[in-house]
Amino acid sequence: MKTTVVITVAVAVLSGLLGAQEEKPVPKDSVRVSIPGCTKGYVFTAGRRTSDQPGSVDIPEGMHLRMNGPKKMIAEIKAHEGSMIEITGLMKKGQYNPGGVGIGGGVRITPGPAPAGGGLPGNPSLGQIFIDVEGWRPVVGDCPSR
Repeated sequence: MKTTVVITVAVAVLSGLLGAQEEKPVPKDSVRVSIPGCTKGYVFTAGRRTSDQPGSVDIPEGMHLRMNGPKKMIAEIKAHEGSMIEITGLMKKGQYNPGGVGIGGGVRITPGPAPAGGGLPGNPSLGQIFIDVEGWRPVVGDCPSR
């Protein structure tokens, strides 16, 4: 009788843990991505994809993303600065697409800033790309040193 109670409690606890690990639904205007790369503070720099770790979206190598997330998770990620990691999170659709006109060879021409004198002041967050980090994991590889 006691064994049956213990097994029932164990199953209930384990199923509760598994239910807590389900992914949140993705909003219509967003996409869930997994990107390998390196961090420095709150900035994540996309790394080179390998055939065994392709990532889930076409983010060019070297692109910088501003990470948002729970402080505890960001602190864990910061503790691994200098090591290659893969982050998974939500990004707004289309925000990672490069702007401007492609002229070949990975070169793009984009509009420059407005001339000085007159006009509205610039918005520093206008060119930043954000990712709401849901999780991360270490991956094989080294981050380039500067």
